[in-house]
Amino acid sequence: MSDRKLIRPSMTEMMERFPTRGTTGRRKQAPAEQTNAENFYYLKQMQTRTSMVVVLSDGTELIGWIEWYDKNCIKLNRDRAPNLLIFKHSVKFMFKEEELNQRRRRRPPQERQP
Repeated sequence: MSDRKLIRPSMTEMMERFPTRGTTGRRKQAPAEQTNAENFYYLKQMQTRTSMVVVLSDGTELIGWIEWYDKNCIKLNRDRAPNLLIFKHSVKFMFKEEELNQRRRRRPPQERQP
């Protein structure tokens, strides 16, 4: 009997035949952490000095325009009242003051019950 030689393909041949994800295929990129939609909204409202209603987590409504913002807070300028530095984590939601006025006009008058 003769010695049989085991024939194995080399690693380079295997890599060419069966490409792995890391070598030829592109990895799927992770989604961005931030869409910058919040920043865009703040900038738009700051440029037009839109009067905003800021509702805090305790229900307090503050009306004013946003002068500047950063990662953790916004500065709200108010007419005939002190300007405020508000932490974002204490804001429940905010909207334009004109929407508040439109909502009040649309509401029918409430009937009194005897």
